[in-house]
Amino acid sequence: MTNLSSLALPDYKNPPVNEVVCGILFETIKQFLVPHFGLLWEKFRAEYPRCRHVDPLLPVIESSTRTQADTMISEVPLPRIWFLHDDGRIIQVQRDRFHHNWRKLKPTDEYPRYRTVFQMFRIHFDTFQKFLEEHRLGRIIPRQYEMTYVNIIPQGEGWETEEDMHKVFPDFIWGSKKDRFLPNPAGINWQTNVTLPNGAGRLHMNIQNAVRTADKHRLFRLEITARGIGNDTSLNGMQDWFDLAHEWIVRGFADITDTQIQKNVWGRIQ
Repeated sequence: MTNLSSLALPDYKNPPVNEVVCGILFETIKQFLVPHFGLLWEKFRAEYPRCRHVDPLLPVIESSTRTQADTMISEVPLPRIWFLHDDGRIIQVQRDRFHHNWRKLKPTDEYPRYRTVFQMFRIHFDTFQKFLEEHRLGRIIPRQYEMTYVNIIPQGEGWETEEDMHKVFPDFIWGSKKDRFLPNPAGINWQTNVTLPNGAGRLHMNIQNAVRTADKHRLFRLEITARGIGNDTSLNGMQDWFDLAHEWIVRGFADITDTQIQKNVWGRIQ
């Protein structure tokens, strides 16, 4: 059996990546109060000049046997705050989370690759840690890491109708036969998950069909999320976990999509 970790990761000249999220879930910083969001924004405001508050996210924890939402709320929940960059990037902060999103806003926006995206997250997370130290609010105790890749595959890139799903995702085909009762599917929503090695969490994959709001163009949306934490549950283990998550997301994407589209549409290099 080939040791995939020893092989170069698949790479593409024009990958369909539309968004990448790196995040950490940690023990609630109980001393972090509403006024601290404003003070923290001052650390990022020159680069992230706008802010927005949104509903907080509940923890979703990967155990060795299942994915479980942690619904226990012992105090009044504070909002999640977004700090927004003009190029689409977002810093997300709540009392038990810190996330960074890279987003593709224009067709000409180029995905800056994993190392750059992770470095953005790490730099801003370090600033957040220093802020907690400066205000004596507590330290980060990691519970779980998370990485999500959202891929957008529009109509015309290897497919025309939802019946062509198998041309993009060869594991799935809607069989056609003359005596079939059911019509072709009007909607697609498929999801599954697999276990990451050494108890490091799970890889979740979701495929949906959708319509782009701006131009009503049909598309497939493939979201791949890794969640979990490695054997080293300190912050020292963060880099290793994200490297593993990235490898599984990239190899999972290559495994679930058609090789000809990889070459002819996305320009697979290796």
